[in-house]
Amino acid sequence: MNYKEIIGIDVGKQNNELRIHSNQKNCDFKNTWAGCIKMVKWVLKNTSFEKQEILFVFEHTGIYTYHLTCYLQENEIPFILVPGLAIKRSLGITRGKDDKIDAKKIALYGYRLKDELTPVELPSQDIQNIKNLLSLREQLVKQRAGYKARVGEMKPFLKKKDNKVLFQVQEKMITDFGLQIDKVENEIDSIVKSSKELKRLYGLATSVKGIGAQTALFLMVFTNGFTQFSTWRKFASYCGIAPFPNKSGTSLRGKTKVNNLANKKIKSLLDQCAKSAIQHNQEMKIYYQKRLDEGKSKMSTINIVRNKLLSRAFAAINRGTPYVDLLKYAA
Repeated sequence: MNYKEIIGIDVGKQNNELRIHSNQKNCDFKNTWAGCIKMVKWVLKNTSFEKQEILFVFEHTGIYTYHLTCYLQENEIPFILVPGLAIKRSLGITRGKDDKIDAKKIALYGYRLKDELTPVELPSQDIQNIKNLLSLREQLVKQRAGYKARVGEMKPFLKKKDNKVLFQVQEKMITDFGLQIDKVENEIDSIVKSSKELKRLYGLATSVKGIGAQTALFLMVFTNGFTQFSTWRKFASYCGIAPFPNKSGTSLRGKTKVNNLANKKIKSLLDQCAKSAIQHNQEMKIYYQKRLDEGKSKMSTINIVRNKLLSRAFAAINRGTPYVDLLKYAA
C-alpha cells in the first residue's frame, strides 16, 4: 500500500517521542495504553489522512513497545518494527543523541522506504506467551548453572561438615530453580497441547531427527508459527547460518562465509542440533565423515548440516507431513 504519511516514534520506558514527517510536528506521550489513545488522536488531528493511510515506524525495544504494538494492532492501524541498527546505518554518520532527533530520523527512514516496508502483524497470544516463558526459562537455567558452578568450585577446597549453611543454601537454590524450570516447561507444554495448530507445528518440526523440543519451540516463536519467512533460506540468513561471498574486484578473494549479524540464540540451538545429528543420525554421520575425508572444513560441514536440518523442518511444515528418514529404507 502507498502510505501517505509516516510517523516516527522513539520509544522509551516512560515516554514516547513522536514526529510527523510531512509537517515535522512533534509531541511526546506517556508509554501507557491511555498515552497511545492520546497519541493516535493527536496524529489524526494534525494530519489530513485516514488512519489506514498512516504508517507508524519505531524501533523494536522489547517490552517497552508492548502497549504501542497491542493498541495499534487492536485498532487496525499499520505499523512496523525496525531494528535500530537498520535505522542507524541508513542515515550515515551522526553525532549526539536526543529523543526528538531520533524520532525525526526514524520518520525519515520510514519515508525513504515507505514503498518497501510491510506492516507488522503481531504473533498470536499463545506464541507471545511461549516466547516470554522461554525467556524466563533461559534466565532460570543460567542462574541455576551459576550456583552449580559455584558449589562445584567449593567442594574440592571446603569441607561440607564445616560449612553446612554455605552448601545447604546453595543446594536448596539449585533445587528450587529446578522446580521452577519444570513449572515453566509444563506451562509451555500445556499451551502447545491446548492449541491444535501449535501442536501440529511442534510435531512436524520435531519429526526431523536432530531438531529437539527447545529448538522447535524457538523456531515457532522466531518465525511466528512459520509464517514470517517465505523460505527457509531467508530464515537461515536471519539465523546467521547462510553463507555469503567475501570478494571484491581483484584485491579481495576471501572464502564464502557466514555473517556475524544473526540471531545468536537460534544459531546456537541449530549448532547443537547439528552436532547431535552428526552423532545420532546415521545419514548425517556418513555425510559428515565423507566431507572430512575429502579434506573439507569441519566448521563448514557443521554449518551445512545446520542448513540441512532447517530446510527439512521448513519442508515438513510446508508439506504438512512429518519428515521421513529414507536411509533406513535403503538396501
